[in-house]
Amino acid sequence: MPTTRWRSAKDGVRRALVRLATSSEGSRRLMAVSGRELTDAADRGLALVQAREDGIADTYGGSYFGEGRDASGDRAGRSGYARYDRIASNADIAGWLLWRNFRVENSLDVGCATGYLVEVLRERGIDAEGCDLSQFAIDHATPGASGHLRVANLFAGLPWGNRAFELVSALEVLEHLPPDRVPIALAELTRVCGGYLYATIPSFGVNASGADGHFEGKVRPERVDHYRRLGADYPGPVIEEDLAVDAEGRLVEGHLTIASFGWWTQQFADAGLTRCPDVERRLYADIEPAGLAPFWNIYVLAVAGAAPPAVEPRHPEQSLVELGLRHPLMER
Repeated sequence: MPTTRWRSAKDGVRRALVRLATSSEGSRRLMAVSGRELTDAADRGLALVQAREDGIADTYGGSYFGEGRDASGDRAGRSGYARYDRIASNADIAGWLLWRNFRVENSLDVGCATGYLVEVLRERGIDAEGCDLSQFAIDHATPGASGHLRVANLFAGLPWGNRAFELVSALEVLEHLPPDRVPIALAELTRVCGGYLYATIPSFGVNASGADGHFEGKVRPERVDHYRRLGADYPGPVIEEDLAVDAEGRLVEGHLTIASFGWWTQQFADAGLTRCPDVERRLYADIEPAGLAPFWNIYVLAVAGAAPPAVEPRHPEQSLVELGLRHPLMER
Protein backbone atom coordinates (compact mmCIF):
# COMPACT_ATOMS: atom_id res chain seq x y z
CA MET A 1 0.00 0.00 0.00
CA PRO A 2 2.77 2.56 0.82
CA THR A 3 4.29 1.90 -2.61
CA THR A 4 0.92 2.48 -4.29
CA ARG A 5 0.39 5.76 -2.40
CA TRP A 6 3.90 6.92 -3.32
CA ARG A 7 3.34 6.14 -6.99
CA SER A 8 -0.01 7.96 -6.97
CA ALA A 9 1.52 11.03 -5.28
CA LYS A 10 4.41 11.06 -7.75
CA ASP A 11 2.04 10.88 -10.71
CA GLY A 12 0.02 13.76 -9.26
CA VAL A 13 3.10 15.94 -8.87
CA ARG A 14 4.16 15.14 -12.42
CA ARG A 15 0.75 16.16 -13.83
CA ALA A 16 0.84 19.41 -11.84
CA LEU A 17 4.31 20.24 -13.16
CA VAL A 18 3.23 19.56 -16.74
CA ARG A 19 0.26 21.91 -16.31
CA LEU A 20 2.56 24.59 -14.90
CA ALA A 21 5.05 24.14 -17.75
CA THR A 22 2.31 24.60 -20.36
CA SER A 23 0.83 27.65 -18.69
CA SER A 24 3.40 30.24 -19.82
CA GLU A 25 6.90 30.79 -21.17
CA GLY A 26 7.93 32.35 -17.85
CA SER A 27 6.87 29.25 -15.95
CA ARG A 28 8.86 27.01 -18.29
CA ARG A 29 11.98 29.12 -17.83
CA LEU A 30 11.58 29.13 -14.05
CA MET A 31 11.16 25.35 -14.02
CA ALA A 32 14.23 24.86 -16.20
CA VAL A 33 16.38 27.00 -13.91
CA SER A 34 14.95 25.32 -10.81
CA GLY A 35 15.59 21.88 -12.29
CA ARG A 36 19.24 22.68 -12.93
CA GLU A 37 19.64 24.05 -9.41
CA LEU A 38 18.02 20.95 -7.89
CA THR A 39 20.25 18.66 -9.94
CA ASP A 40 23.34 20.60 -8.93
CA ALA A 41 22.32 20.52 -5.26
CA ALA A 42 21.73 16.77 -5.46
CA ASP A 43 25.15 16.25 -7.06
CA ARG A 44 26.82 18.37 -4.36
CA GLY A 45 24.99 16.53 -1.61
CA LEU A 46 25.96 13.10 -2.96
CA ALA A 47 29.59 14.19 -3.32
CA LEU A 48 29.74 15.57 0.22
CA VAL A 49 28.01 12.55 1.77
CA GLN A 50 30.51 10.27 0.04
CA ALA A 51 33.39 12.47 1.23
CA ARG A 52 32.16 12.22 4.82
CA GLU A 53 31.89 8.44 4.51
CA ASP A 54 35.45 8.34 3.17
CA GLY A 55 36.66 10.42 6.11
CA ILE A 56 37.94 13.30 3.96
CA ALA A 57 35.12 15.82 4.17
CA ASP A 58 37.13 18.24 6.31
CA THR A 59 40.60 17.49 4.94
CA TYR A 60 40.52 19.99 2.08
CA GLY A 61 38.93 23.00 3.73
CA GLY A 62 40.28 26.52 4.10
CA SER A 63 43.34 25.54 6.13
CA TYR A 64 44.53 23.23 3.34
CA PHE A 65 44.59 26.14 0.90
CA GLY A 66 46.42 28.46 3.27
CA GLU A 67 43.53 30.26 4.95
CA GLY A 68 44.75 31.87 8.15
CA ARG A 69 48.36 31.01 7.40
CA ASP A 70 51.29 33.38 6.92
CA ALA A 71 51.56 33.75 3.14
CA SER A 72 55.29 34.42 3.45
CA GLY A 73 55.80 31.04 5.10
CA ASP A 74 57.09 27.86 3.58
CA ARG A 75 54.92 24.97 2.42
CA ALA A 76 57.68 22.49 3.28
CA GLY A 77 57.02 20.32 6.30
CA ARG A 78 53.25 20.88 6.33
CA SER A 79 50.23 19.49 4.58
CA GLY A 80 48.61 21.97 2.25
CA TYR A 81 49.87 25.32 1.07
CA ALA A 82 51.55 28.30 2.69
CA ARG A 83 49.60 30.09 -0.02
CA TYR A 84 47.54 28.91 -2.95
CA ASP A 85 47.36 31.13 -6.01
CA ARG A 86 47.82 31.00 -9.75
CA ILE A 87 51.61 31.21 -9.46
CA ALA A 88 52.07 28.72 -6.62
CA SER A 89 49.83 26.23 -8.42
CA ASN A 90 51.88 26.46 -11.64
CA ALA A 91 48.58 26.91 -13.48
CA ASP A 92 50.02 29.10 -16.24
CA ILE A 93 52.66 26.48 -17.03
CA ALA A 94 50.23 23.55 -16.87
CA GLY A 95 47.66 25.40 -18.96
CA TRP A 96 50.21 26.34 -21.61
CA LEU A 97 51.49 22.75 -21.68
CA LEU A 98 48.04 21.26 -22.26
CA TRP A 99 46.96 23.90 -24.79
CA ARG A 100 50.22 23.48 -26.68
CA ASN A 101 50.21 19.68 -26.92
CA PHE A 102 46.53 18.64 -27.07
CA ARG A 103 44.30 19.90 -29.89
CA VAL A 104 41.01 19.76 -27.99
CA GLU A 105 37.93 21.93 -27.76
CA ASN A 106 36.87 20.97 -24.24
CA SER A 107 38.44 19.62 -21.05
CA LEU A 108 37.70 18.64 -17.46
CA ASP A 109 40.11 19.25 -14.58
CA VAL A 110 39.38 16.80 -11.75
CA GLY A 111 40.63 18.02 -8.39
CA CYS A 112 40.59 21.54 -9.79
CA ALA A 113 40.82 23.29 -6.39
CA THR A 114 39.84 26.95 -6.96
CA GLY A 115 40.09 26.56 -10.72
CA TYR A 116 43.30 28.28 -11.80
CA LEU A 117 44.00 25.70 -14.53
CA VAL A 118 40.40 26.00 -15.76
CA GLU A 119 40.84 29.77 -15.88
CA VAL A 120 44.05 29.52 -17.91
CA LEU A 121 42.59 27.03 -20.39
CA ARG A 122 39.49 29.14 -20.90
CA GLU A 123 41.71 32.15 -21.57
CA ARG A 124 43.36 30.06 -24.28
CA GLY A 125 40.05 29.20 -25.95
CA ILE A 126 39.35 25.76 -24.51
CA ASP A 127 35.87 25.12 -23.08
CA ALA A 128 37.25 23.97 -19.72
CA GLU A 129 35.27 22.76 -16.71
CA GLY A 130 36.47 21.67 -13.28
CA CYS A 131 35.35 19.73 -10.24
CA ASP A 132 36.60 19.18 -6.72
CA LEU A 133 35.26 17.56 -3.57
CA SER A 134 36.19 20.66 -1.57
CA GLN A 135 33.20 22.93 -1.06
CA PHE A 136 35.61 25.61 0.18
CA ALA A 137 37.56 25.50 -3.09
CA ILE A 138 34.47 25.79 -5.27
CA ASP A 139 33.08 28.61 -3.13
CA HIS A 140 36.36 30.50 -3.61
CA ALA A 141 36.67 29.96 -7.39
CA THR A 142 39.02 32.28 -9.25
CA PRO A 143 37.03 34.78 -11.37
CA GLY A 144 37.96 33.26 -14.74
CA ALA A 145 36.59 29.87 -13.67
CA SER A 146 33.49 31.07 -11.83
CA GLY A 147 30.41 29.26 -13.10
CA HIS A 148 32.50 26.44 -14.56
CA LEU A 149 33.38 24.57 -11.35
CA ARG A 150 31.26 22.22 -9.29
CA VAL A 151 31.53 19.94 -6.29
CA ALA A 152 31.93 16.32 -7.34
CA ASN A 153 33.46 13.11 -6.05
CA LEU A 154 34.98 10.37 -8.16
CA PHE A 155 33.62 7.70 -5.83
CA ALA A 156 30.09 9.07 -5.99
CA GLY A 157 30.26 9.42 -9.79
CA LEU A 158 31.00 12.55 -11.81
CA PRO A 159 27.93 14.48 -13.07
CA TRP A 160 28.83 14.22 -16.77
CA GLY A 161 28.05 11.71 -19.46
CA ASN A 162 30.28 9.07 -21.00
CA ARG A 163 33.21 10.42 -23.06
CA ALA A 164 32.02 13.97 -22.40
CA PHE A 165 35.50 15.54 -22.55
CA GLU A 166 38.28 15.27 -25.09
CA LEU A 167 40.88 15.89 -22.39
CA VAL A 168 40.66 15.06 -18.68
CA SER A 169 43.37 16.23 -16.28
CA ALA A 170 44.14 15.13 -12.71
CA LEU A 171 47.14 17.04 -11.39
CA GLU A 172 48.55 15.78 -8.08
CA VAL A 173 45.22 14.14 -7.27
CA LEU A 174 45.40 10.35 -7.48
CA GLU A 175 48.08 9.98 -4.79
CA HIS A 176 45.52 11.37 -2.31
CA LEU A 177 43.39 8.21 -2.70
CA PRO A 178 43.85 4.93 -0.80
CA PRO A 179 45.45 2.27 -3.04
CA ASP A 180 42.36 0.05 -3.00
CA ARG A 181 40.17 2.93 -4.25
CA VAL A 182 42.43 3.87 -7.16
CA PRO A 183 40.76 1.44 -9.64
CA ILE A 184 37.33 2.96 -8.88
CA ALA A 185 38.65 6.47 -9.50
CA LEU A 186 40.38 5.48 -12.74
CA ALA A 187 37.23 3.78 -14.01
CA GLU A 188 35.29 7.03 -13.51
CA LEU A 189 38.00 9.18 -15.10
CA THR A 190 38.05 6.81 -18.07
CA ARG A 191 34.26 6.91 -18.37
CA VAL A 192 34.08 10.70 -18.89
CA CYS A 193 37.19 10.83 -21.10
CA GLY A 194 36.80 10.66 -24.84
CA GLY A 195 40.46 11.16 -25.75
CA TYR A 196 43.34 11.65 -23.35
CA LEU A 197 43.91 11.64 -19.61
CA TYR A 198 46.79 13.79 -18.35
CA ALA A 199 47.95 13.14 -14.79
CA THR A 200 50.86 14.12 -12.59
CA ILE A 201 51.51 11.74 -9.68
CA PRO A 202 54.49 11.62 -7.28
CA SER A 203 56.13 8.32 -8.20
CA PHE A 204 59.35 6.40 -7.65
CA GLY A 205 61.41 3.97 -9.72
CA VAL A 206 62.19 3.75 -13.41
CA ASN A 207 60.36 6.16 -15.71
CA ALA A 208 59.95 5.20 -19.36
CA SER A 209 59.78 8.78 -20.60
CA GLY A 210 61.63 11.09 -18.22
CA ALA A 211 63.73 11.30 -15.10
CA ASP A 212 63.36 8.40 -12.69
CA GLY A 213 61.41 8.95 -9.51
CA HIS A 214 62.71 8.87 -5.93
CA PHE A 215 61.67 8.13 -2.35
CA GLU A 216 62.90 11.33 -0.71
CA GLY A 217 60.05 13.49 0.55
CA LYS A 218 57.59 10.64 0.02
CA VAL A 219 58.86 8.09 2.57
CA ARG A 220 59.88 8.68 6.19
CA PRO A 221 63.59 9.60 6.10
CA GLU A 222 64.59 6.68 8.32
CA ARG A 223 62.92 4.24 5.88
CA VAL A 224 64.35 5.55 2.60
CA ASP A 225 67.38 3.23 2.63
CA HIS A 226 65.11 0.25 3.28
CA TYR A 227 63.08 0.99 0.17
CA ARG A 228 66.16 1.61 -1.93
CA ARG A 229 67.44 -1.84 -0.99
CA LEU A 230 64.26 -3.40 -2.35
CA GLY A 231 65.57 -2.68 -5.84
CA ALA A 232 64.10 -1.54 -9.11
CA ASP A 233 61.52 -4.34 -9.18
CA TYR A 234 59.69 -3.13 -6.07
CA PRO A 235 56.32 -1.79 -7.34
CA GLY A 236 54.77 -0.38 -4.17
CA PRO A 237 52.61 1.13 -2.88
CA VAL A 238 54.57 2.07 0.22
CA ILE A 239 52.76 0.96 3.38
CA GLU A 240 51.01 3.82 5.17
CA GLU A 241 53.12 3.67 8.34
CA ASP A 242 56.24 4.33 6.21
CA LEU A 243 54.83 7.35 4.35
CA ALA A 244 56.34 10.77 5.09
CA VAL A 245 54.58 12.92 7.66
CA ASP A 246 54.61 16.68 8.20
CA ALA A 247 55.64 18.68 11.26
CA GLU A 248 52.27 17.94 12.85
CA GLY A 249 52.45 14.19 12.27
CA ARG A 250 50.00 14.10 9.36
CA LEU A 251 50.69 12.42 6.05
CA VAL A 252 52.50 14.98 3.88
CA GLU A 253 49.91 16.84 1.80
CA GLY A 254 47.43 14.02 2.42
CA HIS A 255 49.33 11.52 0.24
CA LEU A 256 48.03 7.99 0.68
CA THR A 257 49.37 6.14 -2.38
CA ILE A 258 53.07 6.37 -3.17
CA ALA A 259 53.98 3.79 -5.79
CA SER A 260 56.29 3.17 -8.73
CA PHE A 261 55.85 4.26 -12.31
CA GLY A 262 55.35 0.58 -13.11
CA TRP A 263 52.55 0.19 -10.57
CA TRP A 264 50.68 3.23 -11.82
CA THR A 265 51.14 2.19 -15.44
CA GLN A 266 49.56 -1.18 -14.63
CA GLN A 267 46.63 0.50 -12.87
CA PHE A 268 46.00 2.61 -15.96
CA ALA A 269 46.24 -0.43 -18.22
CA ASP A 270 43.72 -2.30 -16.05
CA ALA A 271 41.35 0.67 -16.54
CA GLY A 272 41.68 0.38 -20.33
CA LEU A 273 44.11 3.28 -20.74
CA THR A 274 47.26 3.14 -22.84
CA ARG A 275 50.30 5.13 -21.74
CA CYS A 276 51.84 7.42 -24.40
CA PRO A 277 55.58 7.76 -23.65
CA ASP A 278 56.32 9.69 -26.86
CA VAL A 279 53.87 12.42 -25.85
CA GLU A 280 55.22 12.39 -22.30
CA ARG A 281 58.78 12.94 -23.57
CA ARG A 282 57.59 15.98 -25.51
CA LEU A 283 55.95 17.39 -22.39
CA TYR A 284 59.07 16.79 -20.30
CA ALA A 285 61.11 18.66 -22.90
CA ASP A 286 58.63 21.54 -22.70
CA ILE A 287 58.83 21.90 -18.90
CA GLU A 288 62.59 21.42 -18.59
CA PRO A 289 63.37 25.16 -19.10
CA ALA A 290 61.02 26.00 -16.22
CA GLY A 291 62.88 23.73 -13.83
CA LEU A 292 59.84 21.49 -13.41
CA ALA A 293 61.10 18.21 -14.89
CA PRO A 294 62.43 16.87 -11.55
CA PHE A 295 59.17 17.72 -9.78
CA TRP A 296 56.42 16.62 -12.16
CA ASN A 297 55.95 12.90 -12.77
CA ILE A 298 53.88 12.95 -15.96
CA TYR A 299 51.45 10.36 -17.32
CA VAL A 300 49.61 10.75 -20.63
CA LEU A 301 47.01 8.07 -21.24
CA ALA A 302 44.80 7.40 -24.26
CA VAL A 303 41.35 5.83 -24.04
CA ALA A 304 40.37 3.14 -26.51
CA GLY A 305 39.53 4.71 -29.87
CA ALA A 306 41.18 8.06 -29.13
CA ALA A 307 42.30 10.07 -32.14
CA PRO A 308 46.08 10.05 -32.67
CA PRO A 309 47.87 12.76 -30.64
CA ALA A 310 48.99 15.92 -32.38
CA VAL A 311 52.23 15.32 -34.23
CA GLU A 312 53.58 18.80 -33.56
CA PRO A 313 52.78 21.17 -30.69
CA ARG A 314 51.25 24.59 -31.19
CA HIS A 315 53.90 27.26 -31.76
CA PRO A 316 56.86 24.83 -31.77
CA GLU A 317 59.25 27.77 -31.67
CA GLN A 318 57.96 28.93 -28.26
CA SER A 319 59.42 27.94 -24.90
CA LEU A 320 58.58 28.62 -21.29
CA VAL A 321 61.69 30.80 -20.99
CA GLU A 322 60.42 33.09 -23.75
CA LEU A 323 57.06 33.25 -22.02
CA GLY A 324 58.71 34.11 -18.71
CA LEU A 325 57.18 31.11 -16.92
CA ARG A 326 59.21 29.32 -14.27
CA HIS A 327 58.60 27.09 -11.26
CA PRO A 328 58.14 29.34 -8.17
CA LEU A 329 61.02 27.60 -6.36
CA MET A 330 63.37 28.64 -9.18
CA GLU A 331 62.78 32.30 -8.30
CA ARG A 332 64.40 31.94 -4.90
